[in-house]
Amino acid sequence: MTIEKARLLCAGDPSIQQYSDMASDLEKQELESPEGIASPQVYGQLLAIYLLQNDLPNAKFLWKRIPQNIRDENPELGKLWTVGQKLWQCDSDVYVALAEEWPDHLKPIVSAIKDVTRNRALRLISKAYSSIGVDKISDFLGLPSEDCIEALSALGWEIDAACKIMKPKNTDNKPEDTFQSEEQLAKLTDFVAFLEN
Repeated sequence: MTIEKARLLCAGDPSIQQYSDMASDLEKQELESPEGIASPQVYGQLLAIYLLQNDLPNAKFLWKRIPQNIRDENPELGKLWTVGQKLWQCDSDVYVALAEEWPDHLKPIVSAIKDVTRNRALRLISKAYSSIGVDKISDFLGLPSEDCIEALSALGWEIDAACKIMKPKNTDNKPEDTFQSEEQLAKLTDFVAFLEN
């Protein structure tokens, strides 16, 4: 993993905003489709964007309204839904599902899902832990241990090589880093409970 990719781990989620307009257009296409049935490409891209936005309820509702024959004829839709289920369950195997081969119209969105999912996990880990084992963080980020050490060291994380423990970079809590709502606190609590089990 390059240092540039390491910096991307701590960057914001620009991909989400980039695809918001596209999602609106795809939703409109679905609504205006003949007989209310859109093309597989529209369904696939919209489902992928919902996953990118972490809008799992809308992803689930979309999955339920995709006609069965379209699902059967387009296996990439089922693979996307597998990604959605793993995101919903906070399953670290989501990175394995994302590593599948994807059609050209989905590749950039799936790549963004992978980056954003890692970014979210890293932010939650750095807020929830004062130290974490390299193997554990490797699982949560879907990266080999060596890549985690290299990338996170470049971001200022400390490593205790003897114990194989990493300590998140000490950051000052900015007002935007504090919990804005009970919903955010609940998400963090659920994630930490998942990590500990």
